[in-house]
Amino acid sequence: MNRFVYLDHAATTPLDKRVFRVMKPWLTNKFGNPSSFHSPGKEAKDAMEAARVKISKILSCRAEEIIFTSGGTESDNLAILGFARANAASGKHIVVSAIEHHAVLEAANQLEREGFEVMRVLPNADGIVELGAIKAALRPDTILVSVMYANNEIGTIQPISEIGNWLQKYRGEKKYPIFHTDACQAAGALELSVEKLHVDAMTINGSKIYGPKGVGLLYLRKNLRVQPLQFGGAQERGLRPGTENVAGIIGLAVALELADKEKNKEAERLAELRDKLITGILLSVPKTKLNGHATNRLPNNVNISFLDVEGEALMLYLDAKGIFVSTGSACASASLDPSHVLLAIGKSPEEAHGAMRFTLGCSTTDKDVDYVLKVLPPLVEKLRMISSVSINQT
Repeated sequence: MNRFVYLDHAATTPLDKRVFRVMKPWLTNKFGNPSSFHSPGKEAKDAMEAARVKISKILSCRAEEIIFTSGGTESDNLAILGFARANAASGKHIVVSAIEHHAVLEAANQLEREGFEVMRVLPNADGIVELGAIKAALRPDTILVSVMYANNEIGTIQPISEIGNWLQKYRGEKKYPIFHTDACQAAGALELSVEKLHVDAMTINGSKIYGPKGVGLLYLRKNLRVQPLQFGGAQERGLRPGTENVAGIIGLAVALELADKEKNKEAERLAELRDKLITGILLSVPKTKLNGHATNRLPNNVNISFLDVEGEALMLYLDAKGIFVSTGSACASASLDPSHVLLAIGKSPEEAHGAMRFTLGCSTTDKDVDYVLKVLPPLVEKLRMISSVSINQT
């Protein structure tokens, strides 16, 4: 292994050393339970609430509208399942995009088993979920719409503010439908003000923004009725019982603060590297296709289909060269099915199976991109020579 080039930041990011420094005391000598009434407990409670306030300022919301969870999946589940079940008497129809993370799609599938109807809205060929498609999907009994802010596989950025603004005007004085967005990939790169985005619920995950794993949050607009998924204590407004992960919550707040502060400068740097990688691959490797919108995408996301190549095989060859990438969502890596995102934008199963996701991050350098562009073309050529697709064509 010649190099260590980590290009899978959409799966997870390393813990920022600045975040760890702030977390460390709460992992060692400051161990009080925030529900305890003694001094160590109160100290932990105060620190946790300070973190909540810090996050609320970034999201432009009330501190009490922040619910701490174990991560993006739990937050998505709580938003989708918790809201739908609590408001089923008012309607049993929900709308989601067809390119959502599995945490949303599987929650929607569960609701169907419980008697709800789910409309899955297809994006256009560039991976954009258009407002017109959302409008067409609504019914009088629609109580919830969920569209992810930026796609975790192809990086496309959705018109969340436009959709949210229209939905607010559409419902007027009514309660429904509310609007949820999964912003796990968008955090650290895009605007997070819930006022500007016009969202009623939003999911964020610590492990995507150089924060700790196993912690996330759900913004829930005040007065929304949501049914808990777990039962026990009264923590987190009774919606997420159990002793809070104090160190993780403090780390999440610091990571989000740093990401929000540095996002513009870092986005500019990463977009330049992203475009260099896209252009280099498309020019140096024949029979390749960029997936997703060419420019309306996250600054760190490159998703390309290599025709006549199995993505898993290419990933392993790159791994042996010290380049670490993904064939799609890390949460679906155990599945051999083609990406539901790529199929939804009209890609063939063959194109989907040959797709590779490169997601850049804080450690990515210009030399890393040069190294990938040097190593990648001969590996693809080698795989094509031995692939069953090529054999069948000769």
